[in-house]
Amino acid sequence: MRAKQVVDPTRFGVSFSIKQCRSFNIDPAKTLKWLISDAGFRRFRLMSYWNEHEKQPGKFDFKELDRQVRAIERAGGVITLSLGARQPRWPENHWPNWAWKLNKDDRSQALLRYIETVVERYKDRECIISYQLENEALLKDFGERPEIDRLRLRQEYELVKWLDPSRPVIMTTSTSWGIPIRRPIPDMFGFSFYHTLYRKGGYHHSTFAPWIHRLRKRVIFALHQKRAFIHELQLEPWGPTAIWKMNFSEQAKSMSIHHITENVRLARKIKAAPIDLWGGEWWYWRQVTHKDPTIWDAVSEAIHTK
Repeated sequence: MRAKQVVDPTRFGVSFSIKQCRSFNIDPAKTLKWLISDAGFRRFRLMSYWNEHEKQPGKFDFKELDRQVRAIERAGGVITLSLGARQPRWPENHWPNWAWKLNKDDRSQALLRYIETVVERYKDRECIISYQLENEALLKDFGERPEIDRLRLRQEYELVKWLDPSRPVIMTTSTSWGIPIRRPIPDMFGFSFYHTLYRKGGYHHSTFAPWIHRLRKRVIFALHQKRAFIHELQLEPWGPTAIWKMNFSEQAKSMSIHHITENVRLARKIKAAPIDLWGGEWWYWRQVTHKDPTIWDAVSEAIHTK
């Protein structure tokens, strides 16, 4: 089945994670094909998970990421390629076990070598339009094996710009409200927009209205003359346990059809396009594994509404 309507990549994109597919027990290749062919996406954020592609030091296997890039390339799509140890999806920090066992200096050098390997491999692919360096790089209280090192982050940024000065480097703010001030200053800033959260035993609505994010976007531009956009719009549940362990009723407490419509509506009001959506693997899981098209139908309607 071909997409009824292609999603305008200047307005909306979607993140894709092989690790999230495994958690849902869905086939990554079929999930990506569905996002391209049925859902109609042409803008993707892909992950270059270190512990996937260099499981042993110096021995690289990029077959899976190569397949993802080729599939999007054939469809005429574009890609933001995530780089570094901290990338989207749990456990957030994707260190290979062998690298984590090294002393910090050696681990840092190994990370820089890995980033260089990834950039050199993909920088000649025209479908790669930008890089995202680390994900919420300075966030201390979420994920496993956190290691905050601003000096190393600057080295990573300088390395990527030296290896490929032709493409913009995106970095994301480490909270839903922070304003970046210190170096490194990337070419573009991304920030997340989450509206219904589960914390300390209960569901909570974010207190940050769209006007606050619009103001933040303007402050970032005033400080750095750099554009900001929404790199992660919540369109999947956030509950007391993993999504695949929650029944549909529990999932709906944080991401129902109403939540989907409302989150897209509020995100549009921020005027920070493109908006990269978060939850594509869940939409596919609900539609294909559970024969429930209502979630994707709601997403599709929301993003195609003028």
